[in-house]
Amino acid sequence: MNRTKINSIIDTVAFVESVFLCGTGVLLRYVLPPGSGHFQTLWGLDRHEWGQLHFWNAVIVLATLGIHLFLHWRWIVYIVKGRSREGSGSRFILGFLGLIALLGLVLSPFFSTVENKTGQQPHRMRSEIQLDEPDYYRVDGSMTLLEVEKFTGVSYKIIISELGLPSDVSGSERLGRLRRQYGFEMSEVHDAIGKNKKQK
Repeated sequence: MNRTKINSIIDTVAFVESVFLCGTGVLLRYVLPPGSGHFQTLWGLDRHEWGQLHFWNAVIVLATLGIHLFLHWRWIVYIVKGRSREGSGSRFILGFLGLIALLGLVLSPFFSTVENKTGQQPHRMRSEIQLDEPDYYRVDGSMTLLEVEKFTGVSYKIIISELGLPSDVSGSERLGRLRRQYGFEMSEVHDAIGKNKKQK
C-alpha cells in the first residue's frame, strides 16, 4: 500500500472520529444534560456511559492525529526550520518553545489541585443513596418543575418560592438549566421539598 493511500485512510478515519466526537459532545450537552445521570437513557445508554464513549473516542482521535503527524513529520520539520538561511534557527527554537508551551497547557490539569466549593456537598451517584433516604433525593436536574411536583406532591410554585426564583418561571423548565441560570444547588431543592412535605 503506497503512502498516499495510507494518508487518505488516516485522514478519513480522523474525520469520522471527529464527527462522532462532536456528535457525542452535543448529545451530552443538550440531549442528556448534566443532572440526568442514570435516570435518562438514549439507545440503552445513560449520560455516564455516553461520556465514556466520548472520552475513549477522544483518545482514539488523539492517537490518529499522532499517526498523521508521524507520517508527515519530515514536512513539519521542513516548514518549521525552513531553508537553511539566516533566521531559520530562531524559527526552529520558537516552534520548539511553542510545542513545549502546548504540552504544558495540556498536562497542567493533571498536576493541579481539585478544590471543593465552600459549603457544597459533593455529587453522589445513585448507588450511594441509602435506601432509607426519602424518595425526593431522586429528584435531579433532568426533571422539569412539573415532573418534580408530580413525583413529590409539592407544588412547583412552592419550590421556586423557597429557592427565591422569579414567580413567573415556567413549570416546563428543567431544574438543571435553572440551576445553571440562578446558581442554586440540588441539595437546596431537596431541602425545600423535604420541608414542605413535612408540613403536609
